[in-house]
Amino acid sequence: MKYRVACLLILLLSIGGKTLAQDIHFSQFFETPLLRNPALAGIFTGDYRLQMVYRDQWRSVTDGYRTGSLNGEYKLPVGKADDFFTVGGQVLFDRAGTAALTQVSIQPVINYHKSLSEEKNRYLSLGFMGGVVNRSFDRSKITTDDTYTGGTDGETTVAPNYTYLDGSVGMSYNSNLSDDPEDNFYIGVAYHHFTKPKNTFFRDPTIQLNPKLVGSAGFRFGVTEFSYITIQFDHSIQEKYQETVGGAMYGIKIGPEVDNPIYTLHGGAFLRWNDAFIPVIKIEKSGFSFAFSYDVNISKLRPASVGRGGFELSISYIGFTDRDNSSLNAVKCPRF
Repeated sequence: MKYRVACLLILLLSIGGKTLAQDIHFSQFFETPLLRNPALAGIFTGDYRLQMVYRDQWRSVTDGYRTGSLNGEYKLPVGKADDFFTVGGQVLFDRAGTAALTQVSIQPVINYHKSLSEEKNRYLSLGFMGGVVNRSFDRSKITTDDTYTGGTDGETTVAPNYTYLDGSVGMSYNSNLSDDPEDNFYIGVAYHHFTKPKNTFFRDPTIQLNPKLVGSAGFRFGVTEFSYITIQFDHSIQEKYQETVGGAMYGIKIGPEVDNPIYTLHGGAFLRWNDAFIPVIKIEKSGFSFAFSYDVNISKLRPASVGRGGFELSISYIGFTDRDNSSLNAVKCPRF
């Protein structure tokens, strides 16, 4: 059997092997709600939301991962009732390694929020998301013995580019914690990759992307008139792999008006179990929010990485329209 460069085998097997493939994740998972659960679309205080996240990881170890996410959501009331639709979509981009292993996905989302109470803010949501995913790598950047003896990389059974359809479905429950409309919580569960798409650069249709189950929860409650705590949590299961991440941020409103602060400052930390400790700072102003986080590596790779993981930057904007049935004027609407 001809010699193959180790990085090529690791690359292809890790993304093509049935038991080894895992999904993209962000430390600021709370800024990528559609990646967590399509039923979390529209659960915010506003009519529309745009979010962008950029992640740069493992530069201290190798040619690292660069991952970007862009998602948008728009809420629409259903008739004169308290029900809502949310429509939107998510675009993901990920590139890693010297072979430029790349994934691009474009997935629209729709979520229906059913009001469960005429008196309280209480919603049950059912969401669907699905679209196209493309994966590729640059064969010209891979060198094997055949590159010198035969002028090729010798991998005749490898396709450097493939596309598949993917889909996910989820449910969530969103309501108030108290009489204060800003004290909210949500819980949800999602089932990803129910299409079980082909997931290999080898021409083998039996290798599929494993379905993933994700449970999510979030709580926001006031501490003082000008401060509050937000807790977020995710637990994912994908075949034999599991990931748990959760934590909290403390927010302080700065300004003379509690309902219209000049700034809101957040600080806190999250923990990805057995992987990374993640401090986060965030600032909000006039509908915009900017957040920075850094992964402090606590996994078995720590000796090689010297504790350095990756950083993330996110930008988000939440706004209201001037329509008569804007959620700004609604007594009840999905919010967090």
